[in-house]
Amino acid sequence: MPQKDWLQCQLALAEAFTNAVRHAHKGLSEDTPIELEVLLYPTSIELRIWDRGAPFDLEGYIKTLDEQPNYHSGGQRGLILMKSIADRLSYRRVDEQRNCLLLVKTFEVSSP
Repeated sequence: MPQKDWLQCQLALAEAFTNAVRHAHKGLSEDTPIELEVLLYPTSIELRIWDRGAPFDLEGYIKTLDEQPNYHSGGQRGLILMKSIADRLSYRRVDEQRNCLLLVKTFEVSSP
């Protein structure tokens, strides 16, 4: 995996985890789990973060950011950053108690 893509994915993961803690789990018990999964493939990486917060329309919210970006708002910068890093970004309710943020980043692998 190219180092630039690896560093970007680390940053996106940190932003996504921080959002889960600050927003999705706001008001929940500190021992409420946040689950992480990272899958590495030959030309892509998939990051999944499961939280137990209320459902949230990420795509709709990002659309409002695209229409009226506010780069000075701290909470919005993380989402804008994740969107710019990811080739695919989604946030869906996966069962009655959990949501899953999926971030997919594709990359080119140079030949040795």
